[in-house]
Amino acid sequence: MASVRLENLRKEFGPVVAVKELTLHFPDGKFAAILGPSGCGKTTTMNMIAGLEAPTRGSIYFDDRRMNDVPPGKRDVGFVFQNYAIFTHMTVAENIGFGLKIRGVDEATIRREVGKIAELLELTNMLNINAGRLSVNDMQKVALGRSMIVKPRIFLLDEPFSNLDAAFRAYMRGELKRIQREIGQTMIYVTHDQVEAMSMADHIAVMDFGVLQQFGTPDEIYNQPVNIFVANFIGSPNMNFIPCYFRSEDGRGYLVQRHGDARVLLDDQRRQLLERHPGNQDLIWGARPEHLTLHAQPSHPEYLRAMVRFLEPLGPKTVVHLELGEKDTIKVIAHPSYREPAGTVQWIEINPKYLHVFDAKTGFAVR
Repeated sequence: MASVRLENLRKEFGPVVAVKELTLHFPDGKFAAILGPSGCGKTTTMNMIAGLEAPTRGSIYFDDRRMNDVPPGKRDVGFVFQNYAIFTHMTVAENIGFGLKIRGVDEATIRREVGKIAELLELTNMLNINAGRLSVNDMQKVALGRSMIVKPRIFLLDEPFSNLDAAFRAYMRGELKRIQREIGQTMIYVTHDQVEAMSMADHIAVMDFGVLQQFGTPDEIYNQPVNIFVANFIGSPNMNFIPCYFRSEDGRGYLVQRHGDARVLLDDQRRQLLERHPGNQDLIWGARPEHLTLHAQPSHPEYLRAMVRFLEPLGPKTVVHLELGEKDTIKVIAHPSYREPAGTVQWIEINPKYLHVFDAKTGFAVR
C-alpha cells in the first residue's frame, strides 16, 4: 500500500488548463474520493496519478518516491473503470486470474488466489460461468476482482458504478467500503455523485474548473463548507441561500433579508465576527433544509414568516417549498405526513448551530 501526494500539479491541454496547481495528500490505506461536476479535472487528475497523462508541471509521489518519470506499467496501480472491459469469451475464474497468468504465476497459486477473491466478492458460485452471460452488475464485480488479485499498491476507480442499476449501485457502495476496510487498500475514487463520495470515502477532494475547492472528511465537507460552491454541490435537497446584509441594533446582530423583511438573530460570536468583516453589507446566509423547522404559529419572535408554494412527498420525508419575502424561496424538510396546502402561512425556526454565512462577492464562508 502507499500514500499519494500531489504537489502543485498542473495539466494543460493547449490553451485549456484542466488542473490548476493541485496540492493533495491521500493517506496510506484510506478511501479517498475526488468529487466534482463534469469537466472539473477529476479524471485528468486520476490519469496523471496513473501515468496515463503527464503533468505540465508539479510532482506526484507514492510515499516518498517521485513518480513523474515512472511509466504506467511500473507504478503498481490497479484500475476499475466505468466500462468494465472484461473478456466475455473467458470464464469468471479466467478473468479474475488473468493478471496473475500473464505474470507467469503457477496454476495452483492462481486457483488459490482466485478462490480468495471470489469469496470476498461473493462470486464463488459463478467461477465456471462464461463472463458474457453475466449481468452488468456482476461484470463490474469481476472487473473489480481482476484488479484486486494482483494486489496493487494503489487502487484507482473512475465512476465504476455509473452503468449499474440504482439498487445494485447502493449495494456495491456498501460492498466496496467493506472490501476496502478488510484489505486496507489505498483507494482513490473519482465520481460526480455526492452520495457515492459521502457514503464511502474517508476523505473527499471537491473540485471545480480544475481547482481544489475543499479537502476534508465527509462531515467537514457537509457541515463546514468553505464556499458557496461546496455548500451547494453537497447535499440533497440543496442548501438554501438567502441574500442579506448585516445590521447591529441595541447590541444585537442580525442578518437582514435583502428582498424582504426576514431577520436572523446572531449569537455574540457571529455578531462580533461580522462587525469586523469588511463585506458585511453584501452577504448570503445559508441553511440546509433539514436544519429548519416549520411551525404553525409564531411562538418565538425570531421565527421567519413564509408561505407554502408546493410539496414534494418523498416517502420518509416531505420537502416543503416556501416563499420567503419578495423573491426568495426556501426548502424545509418536514414530517412524511406533512400536507399543508399551497398558500398556508408557516413560521420557520433556524437552528443557529448550522447557520452559514458567505461573502456574496468572494463566495467564501465568513468565519
